[in-house]
Amino acid sequence: MAGSTTSERAGHGAGPDRSAGAGSPRRRPRLRARPPVPGEELPGHDAPAPPPAGSPPRAVRSRRRLLVLLLVLTLLGGGGVWVVYGTSLFEVREVRVTGTEALAPSRVREVADISPGGPLAAVDTSAVARRLRGELPRIERVEVERSWPHTVLLKVTERRPAVVLRRGAGFTEVDRRGVGYATVERPPAGVPLVNLAPRRQQDSSGRGRTALLRASARVAAALPEEVRGQVKSIDVRSYDEIRLRLSGKRTVVWGSPEGRDAKRGALLALMKAVPDATRYDVSAPSAPAAAR
Repeated sequence: MAGSTTSERAGHGAGPDRSAGAGSPRRRPRLRARPPVPGEELPGHDAPAPPPAGSPPRAVRSRRRLLVLLLVLTLLGGGGVWVVYGTSLFEVREVRVTGTEALAPSRVREVADISPGGPLAAVDTSAVARRLRGELPRIERVEVERSWPHTVLLKVTERRPAVVLRRGAGFTEVDRRGVGYATVERPPAGVPLVNLAPRRQQDSSGRGRTALLRASARVAAALPEEVRGQVKSIDVRSYDEIRLRLSGKRTVVWGSPEGRDAKRGALLALMKAVPDATRYDVSAPSAPAAAR
């Protein structure tokens, strides 16, 4: 048994040596690409399909698609114009007025003259604004806007009186720019009366009545709240000679409308320091004076 075992082992190891060539790499045969056959599709590549027989060229097809697109857009645009202008979907049904105080909204709508039932898009907003400012001088600014689908908005800003000027049996309201815009039977509360002393068209400095009215309005706007309610009138002899007449037979010499902040502070200080004075002079605010 021992001998057989030995012969089997020897016989197992006596086979061919497979590891003899392990140290040298094996060479694989090189595959040469076969040249393509004309008209043959190679794997993994999409060949463009030839156009069907009798079909128009690509440029002609693109031109046709463009023409169709333009036709569709034209039809849509014409339909949109017809919807906006030719139907009742966007007609004027309301004219809304805001911002009025002295003016009646019905009067503003009357002057605006916007016909109900017409196309909202056809309302000439600039023309409406010019008409309102031209026929209603009390309006300082107005914004005319379309509010889709059925409303026109009139946003009014009225002039506010800075002073009033006596005119016959009534009074003319004058705004801060010296523009007289309305005549009323009695002056509004808290608005001082202006007396223009010069009878000439211009004062000695060459300024006309509008400039003097504007100067008086600037002085009235510069007055402190504690004093404004006591002013009975503003006497304007020239641009540099403006005086205030207060209640209690008191007078304030203001001078020109320039330097209003300094004059306002000087007047308050004088009235506090000398409350029983009858004449205050702040025409030179660096050297104010008071007299009993």
